[in-house]
Order: sequence, then C-alpha cells, then structure tokens
Amino acid sequence: MNIQEPLTGFPKTDDGLAAPPTRDAERKDKLAMWAQRKEEEAPVHFDVGFVVFFFTLSKQFLTKPPSKPKSTSLCSPVAIQRRSKVHGVVVTQHVEKVPQGKSTPDFVRKPMAMTVHEGKRAFFKAVVEGDPQPTVTWGRGKDELVNSDEFHIKFNEKSRECILEIPKVKAEYAEVYKCIVTNEYGQAVCNATLKVIKGKEDTSQDFRSMLKKTTFVTRKKKLAEDGEIDPKLWELLLSARKKDYQKICLEFGITDFRFLLTKLNQKKKQREDEQAKVVENLRNLKKFEMTPLKRAAFSLEMTVRSPNSKIYLYKDGNMVQFGSDDKSKYRLLKRGDKYCFSIKDPKPEDAGFYQVDVDDTTVFSTHFRVPEVGFVDMIKDAKAVEGKDATFQCVLSAPLDEVTWSTPDSSLEHSDKYEMTVSEDKLVHTLTIKNCDKADHGQYFAFAGTASSSAMLRVEADLDALKIPKVKKTEAPKPVVETVMEEKRPKEDVQKEVVQEDSSKEITESAEEPKKTDEGVQFVSGLSDTSAGIGERAELCCTLSTESSQGKWYKNGKLLTGGDGLKITQDGANHRLIIDSCQKDDVGEYAFEADGRKSEATLTIRDPPKIDSNSLGEFSKPVTIKAGESANWKLLFSGGKPLNIKWYKDDNELAPAPNVKIDKSSTSSKLCLTKCQRKDSGEVKLRIKNEFGTTEAVSRLIVLDKPAPPQGPVDVVESGVTSIEFKWNPPKDDGGCPVTNYIIERQQIGRNKWTPLGEIGGSRTEYRDSNVDPGKRYCYRIRAKNSEGISDFLQTEDISAGALRYPGAPSAPKVVSAFKDCISLKWSVPSDTGGIPVVGYNLERRKKGSSYWSLVNQGGPIKESKYEVKDVIEGTTYEFRVAAVNLCGHGDPSLPSDAVTARDPMKVPGKVTGLKVASSDYTTLSLAWTKPKHETGSHGEPQGYYVEIRPVASYEWVRCNALPVTPTTYTVHGLIPMATYFVRIIATNYGGDGEPQGFDKPIIAMPPPVRPQFKDRKIKSFVVVKSGNTLCLNIPFEASPLPEVFWLKDGGAVGKHVTITNFDKGSQMLIPMSQRSDSGVYTIMVKNLVGQESINVEIRVTDDPKPPGPLELEQIVPGTVTLSWAPSPDEKKDDRLHYSVSKRDSFKRTWKTVANGLYNNKFTVIDIVPGREYHFRVFAQNDMGPSVPAVSPPFEIQKEREKFKVNMPRTKPLDLSSPAAFIKRLRRRTPPEGYECHMSCAVKGDPTPRVTWYRNNINVNTDANYFISNVCGVCSLLILRVGPKDGGEYKVVVDNGRGLAESSMILFVRE
Repeated sequence: MNIQEPLTGFPKTDDGLAAPPTRDAERKDKLAMWAQRKEEEAPVHFDVGFVVFFFTLSKQFLTKPPSKPKSTSLCSPVAIQRRSKVHGVVVTQHVEKVPQGKSTPDFVRKPMAMTVHEGKRAFFKAVVEGDPQPTVTWGRGKDELVNSDEFHIKFNEKSRECILEIPKVKAEYAEVYKCIVTNEYGQAVCNATLKVIKGKEDTSQDFRSMLKKTTFVTRKKKLAEDGEIDPKLWELLLSARKKDYQKICLEFGITDFRFLLTKLNQKKKQREDEQAKVVENLRNLKKFEMTPLKRAAFSLEMTVRSPNSKIYLYKDGNMVQFGSDDKSKYRLLKRGDKYCFSIKDPKPEDAGFYQVDVDDTTVFSTHFRVPEVGFVDMIKDAKAVEGKDATFQCVLSAPLDEVTWSTPDSSLEHSDKYEMTVSEDKLVHTLTIKNCDKADHGQYFAFAGTASSSAMLRVEADLDALKIPKVKKTEAPKPVVETVMEEKRPKEDVQKEVVQEDSSKEITESAEEPKKTDEGVQFVSGLSDTSAGIGERAELCCTLSTESSQGKWYKNGKLLTGGDGLKITQDGANHRLIIDSCQKDDVGEYAFEADGRKSEATLTIRDPPKIDSNSLGEFSKPVTIKAGESANWKLLFSGGKPLNIKWYKDDNELAPAPNVKIDKSSTSSKLCLTKCQRKDSGEVKLRIKNEFGTTEAVSRLIVLDKPAPPQGPVDVVESGVTSIEFKWNPPKDDGGCPVTNYIIERQQIGRNKWTPLGEIGGSRTEYRDSNVDPGKRYCYRIRAKNSEGISDFLQTEDISAGALRYPGAPSAPKVVSAFKDCISLKWSVPSDTGGIPVVGYNLERRKKGSSYWSLVNQGGPIKESKYEVKDVIEGTTYEFRVAAVNLCGHGDPSLPSDAVTARDPMKVPGKVTGLKVASSDYTTLSLAWTKPKHETGSHGEPQGYYVEIRPVASYEWVRCNALPVTPTTYTVHGLIPMATYFVRIIATNYGGDGEPQGFDKPIIAMPPPVRPQFKDRKIKSFVVVKSGNTLCLNIPFEASPLPEVFWLKDGGAVGKHVTITNFDKGSQMLIPMSQRSDSGVYTIMVKNLVGQESINVEIRVTDDPKPPGPLELEQIVPGTVTLSWAPSPDEKKDDRLHYSVSKRDSFKRTWKTVANGLYNNKFTVIDIVPGREYHFRVFAQNDMGPSVPAVSPPFEIQKEREKFKVNMPRTKPLDLSSPAAFIKRLRRRTPPEGYECHMSCAVKGDPTPRVTWYRNNINVNTDANYFISNVCGVCSLLILRVGPKDGGEYKVVVDNGRGLAESSMILFVRE
C-alpha cells in the first residue's frame, strides 16, 4: 500500500498537500472516516492495529506545516519510500509518478563495510543505475566529502564503479560513510562502516583461529570486475538451499549471482568429497531460528562415520565450548542422527558466523544476526471458525526482511496452509492460517531478532452450518428424535442436537424460508469432546439461547446430581460440568438436556504409561556380569491399553533371537540376554508408548572379561650396552575392570625359549631390561592382566643392545689463559661416549708447523675436561688436541686448538690511523687504513683488525668479520641501499681489543653522485604499436643516488592500466593490451639530488587500416579518368591515414603506383591510351601499412580500327589417343598393425582411363573404409588404420576403351 494513500481523505491546500489538523483527536476521527469510506467502497478486512500503525506513520507527514510550491511542475514534491533491489538501501521517490522510460536511482552493488589496519589502504565501491544518469556523492558522518589528498573520489569507466579511496587510513577515520545517489526523480542512500584496527597486526594469534579464518578465506581470489568475494559468502552458499541463494547474495551486495554458480558447483563437489570422509547422509540443514524457550538454535542431521570423531563449534573462527544441559550458554543436543546447537538468551555480542566441524572438516555454516528491532504492536489473541482463515499481525520498530513464525513444537514456513506476507516498508508482518480446524488451536509465536510475541488461536465450530429444524404442532403426540451434525472429521468435536417433540407434531425443514416463530430453547454453543489426564481437571460447557432455562446433566444415560468430585454450575446461559480429579471410571458419554433439546460429548481420560518407582530404581542400576553369563531385566508399569513395548540396545531395537528373550504383558516386561560377550556392553533401554504418551527407562550392561592386548607402537626409549628401555600404550579395552599388572617376557633372537622377566604395576607402561649382552638382539612380549584374566600378548620388533665401541671426538680445546710457563686449556665431553662412560682423556701437543704430536699426560688419562700444561718453552707456539678414553680404548682425537704462544699477556694495540673510504656502491663499502703506531710500554703490536658498523637508527654495533683480518683493507657487504651507517676499526692482539677508530660523520650506502643521464642514445623517439598488442618501453639510465622516476602522458599522469616498473639502471612502461586512446607523447623524467633529465617518446597505437569504399570511375577529359571513393572508416580515428592509387593496363600487365600520400578522396589519372583496358586499386595507408585495396571495374576507351583478317592454312587433325597403361606399378607393402597404409601407382592413356580398385577380386571403389583418389594420373588408396582383416591381394584395373591394363600386389599386415 502506498504510504501517501491515507492522505487522500483529508482536505487539500492550494499546493495539493493534505492540510495538517490541529489536534490528534481530529486526526483519528478523519482517519477513521477515511477507513470507513474505504471499507464501504470495497469490503476488505481492515485491522484496527494496522490503522493505528498507519496513523503513526502518517503523523510525520501531517505535522509538517504547509509550504508553497517552488515551481509549477506537474510533479508535486513528495517522499515515497521504494523497495531497493539491494538489501540495506533506502530509495526515496520525489515525484508522484515517474515518466515512462525513466527511473529513480538505485544501487546495483552497494559499498561493503571494511575493517583495515591503521596506515593501510581502504576503499568503498558501488555500482549505480537510474535514468537519467544519477550523480554520486560521498559523505562521512554528517559532512560531505570532496576529492582531496586524504579522500580520492573516482569513477572507473570500464567497470562502471564509483569508488571512494582512502590511501592511508587513520584511527579517527573510523566512522559510518554514506553514498548518496540522486537524480531528478529520487534519491538512494546506503551506509557502510569503516573499522580501523590500531597498531600492528597481532602475529601471535591462535593457529586454529587463523586456520578457520583461512578456510572461508580460502584462498581469496580476485574477480576481474566484480571486486572481492567475501569468503563467508562461499561458506553460506555451500550450506544453503538453492532458493536461498539470491537472498544470501543480496546481503553481501551481489544482485546477479549467476556468475558464481560454476565456481560454487566446483566448491560444492570438493566440499562433499571432504565431508564424505567423516560423515554420511548429511541432510535437513536448518539455519538459526528463535524458539519459545528463548534460545536461538540451528540443527542438522548426519551420520558420523567414526565414533572417535570429535565435533567442534566455531564462532568467527574461534572455538566455542559447549555443554549438554539447560544451564549451558552454548548447548548441543543429540537425538539419534539429529544434532541441535542452541544459544541461551542470545545477546548482540552473540551475533556472528558459526561453523560446525567434524574433526577438521566443515559440515555446516550459518550466520546469526541480532538486528536492533522490537515490536511496536504485538500479535493478539484471535478466534476463528472452522473452515475460515485466521490472521496474526505485528508491527516492528525497524524494517526487517522476515519474521520467524512458530508454534511451541516447530517453526512455520510459507505454504498453502500458512501464508506469510510483509508490507512494502517491511514493518508490518502478517501470518494467515487458512482453512482452520481443531488441530490449529493453540499458541503461536512471532520472533524478530531476539524479541518475541505470542498469542492464542481459538478455533470454534461453525454454528451456521447447522440447520435448525422447523417444528409444527399436530394433534397426535409422537416423540421424534433428529440429530444434526457437522461433516465428520477424525478426532474432531462433533455437535449433536436432539429435538424431542410429541408424536402429534409434524416436522418440516426449510433452510431458505425465514423463521416465523421461535419456540423452545436452542443451543448457541453445544458440548465438545474433551480429554483429560488422570488426576487433572475436566470441564464440559454449553451455552443456551436463554438464561432462564434449566437443564440436566447425564452420563451414559444416567442423571448426574453433583458430589463425588462433580460440580454443576450455571452462569446465566452458560452451563458447566466440572470434574476436579479425573479417574478412569469418568470415561463416558455426557449429555446436557434442556426443554427437550440435548447436546452430547465424549470425555476421554488420558492414561499415559507410568513406571513403578521401586522397579525403576532397580532397573536403573547397571547390570555387571562376566563373559558368557546371562543378564536379566524386569520392569513394572501401568497405562492405558494398547501399549507398545520395545527394548533397545544402544538405540537399536531388539527382536527375539536365540540369545535374546523378551517377555511382555500389560503390567510388566522382561529381557534376558544370554551368553553375553564384552562387545555386548552398552545402554539398554525400554520404551513404552500408547496413544497418550511415551516413557522410557534406561539401564546399562557391563560385561567383564580379560583385557585387550596392550597397544603399540612400542617405542624404544634407550638401547644401551648394558640396558634396553621401551614403552607401550595401555589396552584399548581394559575388560571392564582396571589393569592390575603387565607381564613381560623376553627372547634372544636365534633362540626358541621365552624367558619371563616378571610383572610390573598396571599404572606403568614402560620397562627397563638391565640384563642384556652388548650387541645382542632381543624380542619382548607384553601381556595385560586384570581380575578376569590375562590378555593376548603384544610382541615388539627386534631391539639391539648397544655394542662396545670407541668414544667420539670431544670439541677442540680452548685456551683459557697463556703465560710463559703455563697454558690452561678446557674442552667439552664427546656427544657419543661409545655406550659406556668415559674414564678420561689423552691430551697431545705439537709445535706450530710440525706434524708430530706428543702425549702431554704421561702419567695416565686426565679425569676432568680441563688441564694446565706447564712444561712449555717461552716464546714457542703450540697447538693442542684431545681424545676421549673408555673401556675399549681412546677414540678419535679432536680438531686442533687455535695456535697459542707461551708468553705473558700482551698489551692491547692503539688506534688505527688514516681511515678512509676507498670505494662504495648501494650494497658494499670498501675501507682502507694504516696500522697503529707501536709505542713500547704503552701499546702492543696489532695481530688483526675488526670492522664494526652501526645503523644510524640503532645503538648496537655489529661486527662484520668474526675472525680478525690481517690486511689493512676490508669490504663490507650486504648494506641497505641509501641507508646511513657509522663505521669504526678496532685493532686486536692476544692482549685484547684496542680503542676503536671511526669516521666523524655517518656514511651513506651509495656510489659517488652522478647526474641522471640516459645511456642508450639510440632510443626511438617514435614508436608504432598495433592495437591490442602489448606495449613495452624500456628506458635505461644511470644516476646516483637512486633517482625518482616519473612517467607522464601528454603532460599528465599515465592511466591506471599502465604498469611502471623501476629498477636501479632503468625503468619500464608496460601496457598489456594497448588501445588507440593510449597514443600520445610519453615523457620519462629522472630526478635525484644532483639534477634531473627527461626524454620524450611519441607512441602511436593504431591498427591495420580498413579499405576505402567502392571506386567510381568518370571520364571528364579525354585521355584521363577521375577516380573517387568513399573514405575509410578509420579516417576519423587516424590523422596520419592517407591513400595511394595504382593502375595496371592490358599492355604491360604490371601494377604501377601513380599517386601516394593523398589525403582526399579523389584523383585524376592521366595518359589513358584508347584501346587498352585499365584496372585501378586504391589503398588506405597508415603507420601499420596498406589496407586491403578497393578494386575498380575494368575501364577501357574504345579505339576504332579496321578489321584485320588472317588467312590460316589448313591443318590435318592429329590423333593423340593411346591405350591405358601403367607408368609405375603397385609395390608390395608390409605395414604394422594400427598404422596407416598408402598404395599408389601412375597411369597414362588418352582418353583418360577409368581406374578400378579390387581387394581379393572385390570392387572397393565405393567402400568407405578406403580413401581413393586420382590426381593427374597418380592413383592412390589410403587405409587409415591397418588391421589383420585388411590383408590380401590388391589390384588396380585401368581401361579407356583403347586398351586395358592390370597391376596387383600382396598386402601383409605385421603384428
């Protein structure tokens, strides 16, 4: 309904708008008058709640003061809300009627909300439509945005996208941005939120969270012209029904989703393959819905393949912990194969993207939204007559696409039974229940977000369908009974009216004649069939047509007087029979009789099954037996018959079998399971059901048995020379009672005997065997033991004990201190001790330059990993090495130590002098210096140098060389181009490091300054490229420091489709698919601190020219001909296009260019000789070359000549005929099977002979399996794929009437 329609009933002002009343009362009165007049014109159902709602909406228009029109346009300024194609867009129409062919503005794709990190780039993209073309403006909060350095407003002509780009996002930019699209007929507005994450990204995220986000990010792929597809959209579509695709895509701003279907089908196939590994029969996926229990729930049905699989719930990629009781915030209920997840008392913070995973596979995805909406007008209780429609209606505080309607048992969907409608403004939601019956009686709910509203629907019998009989008195009294009933329906209330009169009365019925008399009492509302549970209250009620009438109650024909739990009351015309506590004997037919009229109804007592509490207590206790024994259960119960009794084992129904015995009666049931095994352990359940309800009792069966074998794999913890240690996993099944011990046995490989090693406690799953022989191999058996017995064994693989071997080499000795009479050393123990402890070390030494090693510790192995060598000679340089010793002997020696001289410590050297930079570039720096001066007594002699650098932004010095360098030059590598460093040199010797010497100022990593200059002097200044080809322009240059490179086109910036790549020694411009619009003068400008240089290159993008139009020839002057032609279609596009003309005559027969460089469409050719035939061609030419020529018709000037007669001598006819013969005959062929075979021969004859091919004397000329040809006497036969059936004799017969010839060959096919 149009929002301005209610205004048509109010008085109009001069400007055509409704005059605003002064009081609310007047508004209500006039609105009611308007509603009444509309109802009189068309009998439409009008809901009062809707009138109040309409009054609320129209109030904002009525309270505005009248204003004079600004123009005399036929369209009055109005504000009509229109529904947009895209969800979340508000479209306002400014005219009452849009002209045909025009339209209000709207969004084809709306801008999407974004979340970016501070300092990153953000952009909003929108595609709009409207006729005339609308204008687009962007706003931030209440301010309008303009194109600036902070906000770039663009329009992409190729993709038709309106773009708002923020190159560098700041924290204060986080706000709601508005896109406003306007033309003369209306306006469309859409909002998009920008969220800014402050600081750097947190790289220490939970890996599982990152993994979940990547799945629906899965691999974002950018589409050519449609922006980025949100990964959540893919996940929702994979779990949605096809009819919901459009709605889901609209939520993400996509109006045309057909381009997604191909990729969606691929993803669906991939997802189904993944799901098939963990679940099967995935079905009945239902998205989030509110329930009457104030829980938001979604459900699915699936069969999990492995009982060990785990189910996870994720919200926005984060795992959510859930429980199974009513107190849990997140709850999972499992009923068979159905899984129901629910959220208790959902809040706005619970909104998000939810996923259900089985192990690592996603099986269902859904979005839970909590819109900020409430009920302005709740749904109200309703009454309906059977067979009629019932309506519930609610009004929301904010627009909402749909409201969830439900009953206490389940949610409702749009169908023939339930019709759900939404107003155009999405505020009024209506549920219509069609053809109501007694089953529709009950409570109904409406959910909008987390808000809810409920109301009752009462369905009453249709009294108008009952025909009231006319009674006419006669003389003879005779009792007559007539029963009037409604159409019978199963389990529905049926009204019965019995009319008793004297036998003298005559009964007549007339449904069409008007009622003349009203004799006796009538039932306005009769009794209805009622049911009640045992102990519950039951009430039978009827209403008479008069309050003064008295009546009597009957049960099964017996009069009821009250008492014994019965209560009879009368309230005016309402008569009630109340039973306070119903029992089984209260079942029966009840009737109420007043003044000869009777109404009857049936009272049914519900008696659901009930289990005896004492019996249930015994039944619920677990039954524990040993393997091979029998288990028995018995349960006592009561309930109305018939009873359906079923026994279940682990949710599987039990049927009588040799080992299953079931006994059933009306009050008890027994179950006996014989010869039970361990695998029979589990849940045992008895389910009792009748027409009034169902009850269950659950017990548990525990079968005790010996445990299962311990589980592998067996991991070897240690395999030493004297011991072997290994561990294993406990049994998968402990047999129903704890494992008390593990029994260990051992067998030496090569022997048959198993030796018991003893038992260990059941809590330990590892064992250490300390009695093994070095180098031997052993195998072990492990058995688990409990109170019921010993399990089968778990046997290990062969385990080898360690063999005796020499120890490994220790680390090279390090010099702790050195003096003229003593050198202190230390080293590290070897990582490999040979399987047995190290007892000591042997230390050896040699003089530097010698190859002879001498033992230092002559008195025996050194016990510790350090030693002081005292028998040294002052001034001598030594090297040391060490070897470890165990019971097998000494192992390999270590690497030699650094050379050390036996002398007292030296003094540190002084500072280096003459430090300078020898050369440098962007990544290296070469240094040179002079060694420090040696001053006796104050500084020592330097033995090497260290080079250290420090970036300006850092306070830490980094040493470039790990070992000292002896030369006085060094080159530092790996510098950052244009970075600034401090550099220093440190002299060192055995006494330590001297004082550093560095530069006073930092050094920049760059070569010497060079003014920009272009190295290639042969660069083309003019380049021609064919349209559609790739344009690549490389410009080499030289400059230091690294310059800034700018590319310009005709003095302005180059287009976005142009790719610029800069490198150290040049720059490249790339246009992947060039167009004519790319033509122009391109300028490259190279600029650094030293200067700048630029160069221009003219680029012309063109295409092969199209030919000119048809040629027309005209002779104006004798001896000349004027050519004219239509211009080429490319003439307007290419200013360098010109024409050339060429001619050819019948005398020379060669083409000659007679004109070139023509820029007009006419040319006169001279020197036309009469009697010769001329042909002309006109070419269109540009930088790509000439076009296809336009060719003229032949042109000739007739020349009058005398007839020339030639007397030809008579010639005798020659007979050139000859008989058919072979020039070259067929040759034998032996092709391999499956290959092609080609046979040919050459024939001659005049007239041309007829050629016939035969295989085994059968003509094959018409056989499609052979390809036969005859070209200029060369006859060929081709078989594409030769098979065994193609072998045989092939013959060619040629005949021309003058003679006949044959040629044959044998074809043999090789396998």
